[in-house]
Amino acid sequence: MEAASSRASEIVGEENGCVPELVTLLAGGPWFPVGSPMATESACLLIADISGYTGYLAGVELDHAQDILADLMGTIVSALRPGFRLAKLEGDAAFTFAITEKVDGSLLLDTIERCYFGFRRRRRDVRQATSCECNACRCIPDLNLKFVVHHGTILRQRVAGHQELLGPDVILVHRLLKNDVIASTGIEAYALFSQQCADAMDVDVSALGMRASTETYEHIGAVPVWVHDLGRRWQEEESRTRVIVGERQAIYHFDMPTSAPPQIVWEFVTTPGRRIAWQFGVTGVKVTAAGNRRGAGATTHCMHGKEASIEEVLDWRPYDYYTIRNTVPTPAGPIRFLETMEFEPTPAGTVLHYRFGAPKKPKERAVMEQMASWLEGALQTSAAHLTEQLAEELERRGRDATEEPAPPRAQKDGPLAGLSQDS
Repeated sequence: MEAASSRASEIVGEENGCVPELVTLLAGGPWFPVGSPMATESACLLIADISGYTGYLAGVELDHAQDILADLMGTIVSALRPGFRLAKLEGDAAFTFAITEKVDGSLLLDTIERCYFGFRRRRRDVRQATSCECNACRCIPDLNLKFVVHHGTILRQRVAGHQELLGPDVILVHRLLKNDVIASTGIEAYALFSQQCADAMDVDVSALGMRASTETYEHIGAVPVWVHDLGRRWQEEESRTRVIVGERQAIYHFDMPTSAPPQIVWEFVTTPGRRIAWQFGVTGVKVTAAGNRRGAGATTHCMHGKEASIEEVLDWRPYDYYTIRNTVPTPAGPIRFLETMEFEPTPAGTVLHYRFGAPKKPKERAVMEQMASWLEGALQTSAAHLTEQLAEELERRGRDATEEPAPPRAQKDGPLAGLSQDS
């Protein structure tokens, strides 16, 4: 037992103060009944870490620095929910997890990138909104964000009244925070995926432009990893042209009120397997995309028996909206039109707005107008199925939910007072 305890101490390391309870677990400590059953679970482990914060603290006003950290951490945690649950706040990092055997790579990348984009916008808005010229407020742009993501096995145990995640994979994801990514690639904002996580995802990380690398750790050895450049993705996001069918441009629109948050509605609407279960008349969905990632540039063949509508994704903004160019077969020939699905958050959940643009050709427009009554019925049937399935999903997640730590909040009278979280 002494050898096991020593080994655990070496693996965790004194620098990793976030999982000291694991030493006790591996040593068979008194808080864990020896010989009792231990339920392991497969999980995706994600740590979002505000980089540059240690250097930022040097020579700045600590009260304002803590307020800024609280605000940015709140932005990060909110963006990762509800797909990821907060396990623990670790200073300038948020340790989160999602219980899952397999990882939907498209949804995972959507979540990470949206979180990073939200961080960048919040950082910019906070700096522009505050009139304070102290060092802490002036140096906000020095802060950046990185992610490390791993898939493995965890134990969930209650320690001193709080849930703790335990196991070697918990250690590994924390070790991955100490890496050579910046030194070896020059990439400052990134998501680092372990090979185990890449293997669990249904996307081709190499085809998506991620860089292969290896990190080596004492007592663990070589860990193959993939580096996703979030700075590049931010530049692409900012330069991409928006394509959206607005209310004035829509020849037809339909609203679906739901009780679920936008993130869950987005999952049900954009995931092929989910669509088959609720969308009227859909018998199959096949996505063709670079690296098998859903998003702008992807093409979907939505099967309706032997016929297929072809959807080309023109704009993709999780979890706000996406726009497709839809080619639909009809007895009078195919018709082509733009279609936007917008996810409006509400106090009760989300309203999914379907808006259809008019086809360019008069003949196609006439055919679409003739389809209005059929389209209304199809959307009403789909809405009934979707809202029912979303309610069941919320009930399931409610049963599986565990208590989460509350994210930090900025002081009401601090330098960010009056700045809306929706800025």
